Amino acid sequence: MKIAVGLGCDRGVPLASIQAALNEALQLIGATIDAITVFATIDRKADEVAFLQLAKQRAIPWRFYPASELVKVPVPNPSATVLRYMGTPAVAEAAALLAAQTDQSHLLVEKHKYRGADGKHVTVSLVRMPT
Repeated sequence: MKIAVGLGCDRGVPLASIQAALNEALQLIGATIDAITVFATIDRKADEVAFLQLAKQRAIPWRFYPASELVKVPVPNPSATVLRYMGTPAVAEAAALLAAQTDQSHLLVEKHKYRGADGKHVTVSLVRMPT
């Protein structure tokens, strides 16, 4: 199985929190990081230090989408808070669906939320890539 990963986070979240959230989400479906074919998020997070560190650590491509694209993607868990701050009701779910070029029927993990020891949040969504 090949997986697209959508990620969202609070600004300044540490790499350890991203890794922990990702590992928890993968464990929910019995998958490993080797199944990941693409990471995706909102373009406003393209400079997020932890994402840059993850990109350097893993040779997995990244896709960055503007809010104007993410807002068009139907998702099962829209958030008014995310809409207020990012201009789209979903980042992780919508970005993963766009990266996989598929719809909600391929969502494996809708919106896995993780809160790091420092109180910063990470959201992970996993989408099965269509064959």
